[in-house]
Amino acid sequence: MHTARVKNTDDLFQLLQSGPAVLVSVESTQGSVPRGPGTWMAVQGDQLVGTIGGGNLEFQAIAEAQARLGGRIGADVLRYPLGPSLGQCCGGVVHLRFEIVTQADGERLRSRLATPYTPVALFGGGHVGHALAQVLARLPFALAWIDSRDGIFPAELPGNVVCEHSDPVHQAVHDLQPGSRVLVMSFSHAEDLDIVAACLQRQRSQADLPFIGLIGSRTKWASFRQRLLARGFLEAELAQVTCPIGVPGIAGKEPEVIAVAVAAQLLQSITP
Repeated sequence: MHTARVKNTDDLFQLLQSGPAVLVSVESTQGSVPRGPGTWMAVQGDQLVGTIGGGNLEFQAIAEAQARLGGRIGADVLRYPLGPSLGQCCGGVVHLRFEIVTQADGERLRSRLATPYTPVALFGGGHVGHALAQVLARLPFALAWIDSRDGIFPAELPGNVVCEHSDPVHQAVHDLQPGSRVLVMSFSHAEDLDIVAACLQRQRSQADLPFIGLIGSRTKWASFRQRLLARGFLEAELAQVTCPIGVPGIAGKEPEVIAVAVAAQLLQSITP
């Protein structure tokens, strides 16, 4: 249902349609640095795609890339110490690779720059679901957005969002990509309960859903807990469900506030 998504490459390919660019990528690092190996940006005149971390390091790299577009010849990889000379206090060292790329390099770059995104299944197209989809679309997630109702999803979606109509909605749990983080926030408690139960049933047989989050209060979860126990699930299985969801300490109930808190919790779940 999902494929690996590629960060910023659509913008890069669009940039290359108007001429060559310089691809600046972090080749290697030592010590404390803004971004790690594999991070990249593309420079074409005053047009930029991506970032290698900002600050004076990026300013110097842009100047170097623009000079190379103007004909300067230099080493493929340059060393940048992040100390007093660059006015950055990180203290590490970044080695940057500079290479001129054209539209003909598109397929090679697509493969090289591909970044697999963490799959997320979002059940529910209500106010919080819409806010959360907008936030997750800008983060390293491949989002499967699922609802049982018609006419719920917006007409235009980012490339890392796939919408699915499923009725009954809990049947979609069977086809989720292994490793999916699941967020349950449908329009009804009955659907929420069936989705959670389907997730727990899948966990029994496959144990491949690292995060199952249910929107709601502790009172809601207490009610769900009793109903799930009545369906034969064990306390140890119920412990796999997170409810309420969102990082602690954020009290706002606005959809956008909840979306940010939940997105932060998902990012925590994929942090090594």
